[in-house]
Amino acid sequence: METAAEQVSLNHFLIISAILFSLGVYGVLSRRNAVLILMSVELMLNAVAVNFVAFAVYTDGELFRGLIFAIFVITIAAAEVGLALGIIIRVFRNRATADVDEVSQLKW
Repeated sequence: METAAEQVSLNHFLIISAILFSLGVYGVLSRRNAVLILMSVELMLNAVAVNFVAFAVYTDGELFRGLIFAIFVITIAAAEVGLALGIIIRVFRNRATADVDEVSQLKW
């Protein structure tokens, strides 16, 4: 019986990760809404986490280095979402918009 790592090659994970990261970059560059930009950044961070886990499984399955980095990336992403949503909510309350072009100046 083949394991999951033998059925799906590393290239498949790298292609999926590259697609996710590219979609995230496109979302950051094309969107003006701060919430959508935040979601695109999260998509890029998840692509990085997929890469870390895939390399951990396919290269050194006993050392867990990639898994530890993936957990670190997930932790950073959670902290980033909390902080960014707080900023977005504060800006929305003051300006009634989440458009990043309208809040480009840092003064109220």
